[in-house]
Amino acid sequence: MKRTWSSLFYETGYLLVAGVFLLAAPDTAFKLLFSNNSYGDVLPRLLGTVLLSIGAIFVQIVRLHIEELYTTTIIVRLPLIAVNLWLFTYTGNPLFLTLFVIVTLGVVLTITGYVFDQRSRVNDSRT
Repeated sequence: MKRTWSSLFYETGYLLVAGVFLLAAPDTAFKLLFSNNSYGDVLPRLLGTVLLSIGAIFVQIVRLHIEELYTTTIIVRLPLIAVNLWLFTYTGNPLFLTLFVIVTLGVVLTITGYVFDQRSRVNDSRT
């Protein structure tokens, strides 16, 4: 499951970086994500804490090679993709399109790695 494992570095990275940015400089974080709105600084900092917490879970999944959770990391991100796309169409705020692209890229990387890893397992079991 080397490819799937490697793909999770991307998610871990963006969760931790976004969490730190939202905690330390929420306005800058939203500008970098192309937001056309202001959100204050309390809820974005709470969101930063949540992202850091989820990032810590991803760190453990990657560090400990917990293969049983690889498919879960795909499944839990699918609603995020749908909601971000819906929020973009609902609000027109480019922030949600940016988040859609970031999360979708991660899911595509993980699914691709997972498919290749499964094919390798099948081929290895045949020999």
